[in-house]
Amino acid sequence: DAVQRPMRVFFFLTMLKLFFFVVLVGAALASDVIEFTDDDFDSKIGDHGMILVEFFAPWCGHCKKLAPEYEVAATRLKGIVGLAKVDCTVHNNVCQKYGVSGYPTLKIFRDGEDAGAYDGPRNADGIVSHLKKQAGPASVELKTEADFTKYVGDRDASVVGFFADGGSPAKAEFMKSASALRESFRFAHTNSEELLQKHGVEGDGIILFRPSRLNNKFEESSVKFSENTFTNAKIKQFIQDNIFGMCPHMTDDNKDQMKGKDLLVAYYDVDYEKNPKGSNYWRNRVMKVAKGFLDQGNKLNFAVASKNSFSQDIAEMGLDASSGELPVVGIRTAKGDKYVMTEEFSRDGKALERFLQDYFDGKLKRYLKSEPIPENNDGPVKTVVAENFDAVVNEEDKDVLIEFYAPWCGHCKSLEPKWKELGEKVRALLCQIDAAANLACQCFFFQGGREVSDLISYLKKEATNPLVAQEEETSKKKKKNEL
Repeated sequence: DAVQRPMRVFFFLTMLKLFFFVVLVGAALASDVIEFTDDDFDSKIGDHGMILVEFFAPWCGHCKKLAPEYEVAATRLKGIVGLAKVDCTVHNNVCQKYGVSGYPTLKIFRDGEDAGAYDGPRNADGIVSHLKKQAGPASVELKTEADFTKYVGDRDASVVGFFADGGSPAKAEFMKSASALRESFRFAHTNSEELLQKHGVEGDGIILFRPSRLNNKFEESSVKFSENTFTNAKIKQFIQDNIFGMCPHMTDDNKDQMKGKDLLVAYYDVDYEKNPKGSNYWRNRVMKVAKGFLDQGNKLNFAVASKNSFSQDIAEMGLDASSGELPVVGIRTAKGDKYVMTEEFSRDGKALERFLQDYFDGKLKRYLKSEPIPENNDGPVKTVVAENFDAVVNEEDKDVLIEFYAPWCGHCKSLEPKWKELGEKVRALLCQIDAAANLACQCFFFQGGREVSDLISYLKKEATNPLVAQEEETSKKKKKNEL
């Protein structure tokens, strides 16, 4: 018995470890993403009032990147909006039924019916925010002061309609706007007499409440709809004009709504979850300078953004993201032109003030990511950089075939001798540009074969001016001499 007792203890401990291992593995494998198959998709999809379905392939790189974000979003949205997936390499019938031709394809289903493609963000925060706006009614009813306080305390702005008469025409127009813009903005409505009185609304009114974390001394924290008549078009315009305020926090979730504008962005360590005070410290300095120019009638939009989230934007402007706590600043116009603030951001705002004054005075040179213009450029293939791209490539009455390459690209290295041979054979301007070191323009791209004969055929077909190859010219001279 003295021998068996240690063995029993050892066996018990071993089984206990095995039990905890199984529990841990089960917990690791647990997922809140629903898996549909060809057999159960049609029968189960209708169980959900609203659900997002990802049609994917296991080998797809974009699907692999989305997977962890999708899992996190599914857990956060549990009980609100379902998230599901279908492996199209195994369950091809349902994927064909819904016209899936690329991966991942994401679709929203309402009450079992295809409600259209999901075109929102692909990160967890963005998915959660986007789907919360899609779930439930387009506008939430607020019945009490507690309901109101909780609703406007969200991280995003809130548009609230106040209607003494629950069936008024103004409310009907407001609901149209809410339905049309629900994917982008948050809407609520109330007919509570207490709330109408507290917010100074007599009859009907609409008030836009900006997030409390973005409150500042340079603008009001709320804006009232001031039109005398309530129409869907006027309400939507009011929202578009005021939703972001003077200087919003640009995120992955709202960046698309800021496209097509002349926009100055100050990039720094913006983090309203962990450091709201520090985030507002630099934002307030941007706003102080911005307000001075806006009050003078100058037109420009402003925003702040996280350096980590927008590292690619920063790189495209040639800015240094490792500048410590100081913001780095750039302007991108609606046309795509970029202007970079090269002076270090100062706490008194004077550097930003000088940068903006030069911008509005037209004194700034637009930023081009460019190598130096080559001093010697007499070879059969001209080297082009961003700085002289327009002068060389867009010259009138000249056909230009240009190769955008990267020094590390194997295919580019294979093409190089053929490209030079082509340059020696034809009287068309052949160029090359290091696309990794220069930002240039949009061009018409050739997608045919890469042999010299393929390129000559392409030039003969597409060139505006008649193409004369050197070998053809030599042949003609030979025949003439023989005569």
